[in-house]
Amino acid sequence: MPHITRDSLMTLESYAKVRASLRAEIIAHKKNRFLMLGEHISLHFEDEKTMRYQIQEMLRAERTFEESGIQDELDAYNPLVPDGTNWKATMMIEYPDPDQRKVELARLKGVEDKIWMQVAEQPRVFAIADEDMERENEEKTSSVHFLRFELDPTSIAAAKAGSPIRIGIEHPAYPVASMTLPENIRAALVLDLA
Repeated sequence: MPHITRDSLMTLESYAKVRASLRAEIIAHKKNRFLMLGEHISLHFEDEKTMRYQIQEMLRAERTFEESGIQDELDAYNPLVPDGTNWKATMMIEYPDPDQRKVELARLKGVEDKIWMQVAEQPRVFAIADEDMERENEEKTSSVHFLRFELDPTSIAAAKAGSPIRIGIEHPAYPVASMTLPENIRAALVLDLA
């Protein structure tokens, strides 16, 4: 799958001209890539389009136009673009109350490693979390994690053939029973596979 390059990005001026229409397009695109697991954990499945938008937004917000700064953003976000054999997601643990959030993040330590996906009757694939840096410490997990679900060729073929994709969480403090992805999300994820 293609990664985002410096030459494929818009200048700040060009981006400013299309930002409003692109934002509406990205919001619609992300609706097919968003999933709630229970009440407090969400997955935002990333792809080239979501990461390109994120890079453009970061460059805009930071008014970055120097090559080194642009390369820093590319280096930060390109690893979240699926490689054709996997799905990649930003996982968010959300509790509005700060005191409750602190308690829950301690209880949910390790939850990022207990999320799984399964295509048809193939074996469950558990997330590989936070390959860029450790986001958990001895006391708690982080409220944001980056996940990769690496698929074998049989699972990829089954997904492309229209087989159901299931997901769940096997964590004692936050179990989520097997649920089948809605068709709009399943179809979007199949596009991430080479």
